[in-house]
Amino acid sequence: MTARVLILGGRGRIGSSVAQDIATYTQAEIIITTRKPAAAIAVKESLGSQVEVLTLDLADIEVLRKAIASADLVVHSAGPFHYRDASVLKLCIEQGVNYLDVSDHPSFTRKALAYQSAAAEAGVTAIVNTGIFPGISNSMVREGVEQFDQAQRIHLSYIVSGSGGAGVTVMRTTFLGLQKPFEAWIDGQWQQVNPYSDREAIEFPKPYGRSHVYWFNMPEAFTLPEAFPTVKTVITKFGSRPDFYNHLTWIAAHWFPKPLMQKSSAIEFLAYVSHTMTDVTNHFSGIGVAIRSEVSGDKQGTQATYCSTLVHENTAIAAGCGTGSLAQFLLEGKLKKPGVWAVEQAVPTNLFHQAIASRGIKLHHEWL
Repeated sequence: MTARVLILGGRGRIGSSVAQDIATYTQAEIIITTRKPAAAIAVKESLGSQVEVLTLDLADIEVLRKAIASADLVVHSAGPFHYRDASVLKLCIEQGVNYLDVSDHPSFTRKALAYQSAAAEAGVTAIVNTGIFPGISNSMVREGVEQFDQAQRIHLSYIVSGSGGAGVTVMRTTFLGLQKPFEAWIDGQWQQVNPYSDREAIEFPKPYGRSHVYWFNMPEAFTLPEAFPTVKTVITKFGSRPDFYNHLTWIAAHWFPKPLMQKSSAIEFLAYVSHTMTDVTNHFSGIGVAIRSEVSGDKQGTQATYCSTLVHENTAIAAGCGTGSLAQFLLEGKLKKPGVWAVEQAVPTNLFHQAIASRGIKLHHEWL
């Protein structure tokens, strides 16, 4: 029988990119959900007969339960995940359905990981934080860690051009991430870090070159130390291109009154203004992404650093590749690990290499 994949939030930029990847690399039936079916017509037309559109509100638990029960795999892409609980994952466990999500916020990740034992007992493989960052970036780190006898330090940097090809939801996520300090694993202890602080120049591959990044609250900040216990420091930094967006974001993080940044109306205003601006600058900045992963540690008694970099011309499509490839492996039976996991815990490096090679994504490696 043909496998059925339910993509929650499938009409969004990220969700539709995931749907496109799954349609390209599998024969699965794809059901994308939306609260506004008319808006999904374009997605359905681009993907063809493999796709159905289902009108669904995540708040309607009974309709959601029925939709999940009819699927072989659920992909949760209905962000922003700051506002979500783990009810979708819970229903998947109850129904015995495998689960992926494109979540990108630590609070949601912790809620999902709390279902580890329940998913394991149900035989459900659930992988959180799939996509590009987090997602492919986590696998880049895992590959780096595996080069060492004892990995000790991880430095992850991301740079996105303009909107990255994503929608308003991603803009909301950025500003929601500025609301309060977060904990980072530094020198073997948890320390508070202010978002969008400690500007640092990082050398990315062309066309990015030397670009600036800042501390940003990502799930990797705590999943990587848990996955790799010998690591004493994990740095996660993010930046935008052109650079003036970094300065505007820094102002929002440090100059705007904190009570203002806690208001949903302010977040909505900033998200829509930012998206309008990037619609203009996308024409000359592009919508791509670059990732730089540096892992340092002990290799045969010598301290060394292993650096891997990746560039993709469209951030949303790259995210679709990250999630879509895991969906493909789950449907093909190549990936099975009951429980709830971050990508670096669930995906072997050999499968990661298969995923990116089949999608034409290239990594560059060097020892520093």
